[in-house]
Amino acid sequence: MPALPLDLPLEYVRLGLRFDRLEPGFVDAFTGDKRLRAQVEDEPAPTASALRDQARALLAELDAAGLAADRTGYLRGQLTGLECTARKMSGEPVGFVDEVAAYFQVDVVLGDPAEYAAAHAELGALLPGSGTLAERYAAHRRREECPPARLETAVLALSSALRDRVRGQYGLPEVETVRYEVVTDKPWSGFNYYEGDYRSRVAINADLPHRLSQLPHLVAHESYPGHHTEHCRKERGLVERADRLEHTVFLVNTPECLMAEGLADLGVQASIGAGWGPWAAEILGDLGLRFDGHLAERIAAAAAPLNRVRQDAAVLLHDRGADADEVSAYLQRWSLVSAERAAQQIRFLTDPLWRAYISTYVEGYDLLSRWLDARPADQPVADRFLRLLDEPLTPRAVSGELAEA
Repeated sequence: MPALPLDLPLEYVRLGLRFDRLEPGFVDAFTGDKRLRAQVEDEPAPTASALRDQARALLAELDAAGLAADRTGYLRGQLTGLECTARKMSGEPVGFVDEVAAYFQVDVVLGDPAEYAAAHAELGALLPGSGTLAERYAAHRRREECPPARLETAVLALSSALRDRVRGQYGLPEVETVRYEVVTDKPWSGFNYYEGDYRSRVAINADLPHRLSQLPHLVAHESYPGHHTEHCRKERGLVERADRLEHTVFLVNTPECLMAEGLADLGVQASIGAGWGPWAAEILGDLGLRFDGHLAERIAAAAAPLNRVRQDAAVLLHDRGADADEVSAYLQRWSLVSAERAAQQIRFLTDPLWRAYISTYVEGYDLLSRWLDARPADQPVADRFLRLLDEPLTPRAVSGELAEA
């Protein structure tokens, strides 16, 4: 009797769930059959070398699996990332640049200090006064800080306003919900825990000061039209309607992470666009929380090139032999952050699970911004952004479209 054909998407999901047994938190979200997860939990404890071999075996079977081209491309990227993770878990040395390439399908290089210096000059013009630029920038940021006791109220107001916009622009299931909670002692500022059935729990780290002008970006990133919106639309479209089982699991350190973080960082641009500063200032002003929305928008644009400094820090730390003190000084010099903030960033960059993840924000935003800007002149941003929410696009596929444009 001939062997049954391999159900490759199912085996991919099983493999992803096995990684979570070796590294809790590796499965960012699972919305599939709970019985499948229970079966994996009942298996003998996996080893990193066995997971590496399983990833390689699935890659070898992929072309013969008879899947649509976009599914094959998506799964190839995911499995390549898993294979690299398993090699690292096995103790094989993998350089940071090679690790990022395997996980996220992008090549990283150090940023240009001349571009950082130009950003500093523009910020200096926007923030006149005495003291160094770092001091003036820090003073500006302090003026914008949200009182911790008002953080949840401010987040809920922005979430409601963004939800209304996103429902009109992109559509959401009627039953979708997001609940927010304030947490501490985390290496990130916010985190979306997607629970399936169109529900998310968003945690916001109160250890970090949250600026009023940054809150719309945080809420857009985690909820509307970012992670929550993407999960909802892909659960409804790719899983429920197209029966693509592979999208029931979301795995850390795979190409889908770069796509997810890139589109989430574009959330304000895709839902509000120019004028987001005054828009947010009006909403928060109704709560007695005031900031200069016009100035905030200009400062955010001027500071945008400094986003890449965080990735530089990771390259210096993991590939160039710099120690934590040198990296802290680099972050403070070019990102204009305090020593405490630099230490928080280094904590993220040295977390075993998250050390490469900074590239999803830097390279994801850069890649998808260029892709959005390259749309046909008569195509609205919303139409292009909708593809990110609905389709199983990969960094490689997006780069290919850019090369053809």
